[in-house]
Amino acid sequence: MALDLQPLGVQPPRPRARWLAPLSIALASLITILPVVATVPFLPPFGLLMLLGWRLLRPDALRVWVAAPLGLFDDLVSGQPFGSAMFLWMACMLIIDVLETRIVWRNFWQDWLIAAGATGFVLIAGRFIASPISAKVDAALLVQAGASSMLFPLASRLCAWLDRDVVKA
Repeated sequence: MALDLQPLGVQPPRPRARWLAPLSIALASLITILPVVATVPFLPPFGLLMLLGWRLLRPDALRVWVAAPLGLFDDLVSGQPFGSAMFLWMACMLIIDVLETRIVWRNFWQDWLIAAGATGFVLIAGRFIASPISAKVDAALLVQAGASSMLFPLASRLCAWLDRDVVKA
């Protein structure tokens, strides 16, 4: 078994997740520009799901502040009010950081519960930001929140697949 030692003063190579995580989140946010005709909004926020997948899978892959520019990109692409995803995604990242200091060990079920709560929070807060209180969109919002929470394992698995180490023998 060989040890991989780094000489002093030499930086280790940057992990692939440093550039791959923001790129995959931005590409997931671009899914909203696909022409899907629907009477109710049922598509989950794919960019948020990928952000949560990367954050819960590899906390060192993303810095906390990266949620603001990625949320800005999502706001520009999705048509939400300017700054709403920036604020809400940043709040999710900060809440997950606080939870990470409190919860010593996590398993997949806890990650799924955290992601479901975060997507529910973002969708409900986005509803209050983007639409008037008298709008009748609560049933569609519940469908979208349910679809988001059910698709988180797929997003998490995609993040794990993108983060795999390619070892050539």
